[in-house]
Amino acid sequence: MTKIIGLTGGIASGKSTVTKIIRESGFKVIDADQVVHKLQAKGGKLYQALLEWLGPEILDADGELDRPKLSQMIFANPDNMKTSARLQNSIIRQELACQRDQLKQTEEIFFMDIPLLIEEKYIKWFDEIWLVFVDKEKQLQRLMARNNYSREEAELRLSHQMPLTDKKSFASLIIDNNGDLITLKEQILDALQRL
Repeated sequence: MTKIIGLTGGIASGKSTVTKIIRESGFKVIDADQVVHKLQAKGGKLYQALLEWLGPEILDADGELDRPKLSQMIFANPDNMKTSARLQNSIIRQELACQRDQLKQTEEIFFMDIPLLIEEKYIKWFDEIWLVFVDKEKQLQRLMARNNYSREEAELRLSHQMPLTDKKSFASLIIDNNGDLITLKEQILDALQRL
């Protein structure tokens, strides 16, 4: 029977780094963010749905989604956030389920990196849930540095997510990403060896 491990965390917690290490160790990882980007590409299901909802002002000069503008439109308005979630989540869930079912045919163990795994109720999909944890202040600093956000912008983004401390109770394994890359890699490799 296939073992499916859900990987989650928060923005700027280090999920991408963890995913990279897991892949380098030979495991397949379905990355929900990559799935979303493909669905939002010109002509994709999410692209069409967002265009119908918000109109052509969300497009850049090349007809692609203007992600910063789209993000600003959605996060600036609580009603838009709810509509966006409702609109996008069913399409995303359907695509993730399809990819999951395909990998179940070929892999004994694989991972799914889903940032909103807990919030969007994917928990029952998984045999284990691994949480990439980082202290809030470090998360803020990383987000400000990575996205060139002010502290206020970073705090606003974090305020729209479930705090990582609240996610701990759902985790089978907590990967502490407050240290350096070597320590992070050691934790992951140790956990992978125990699978």
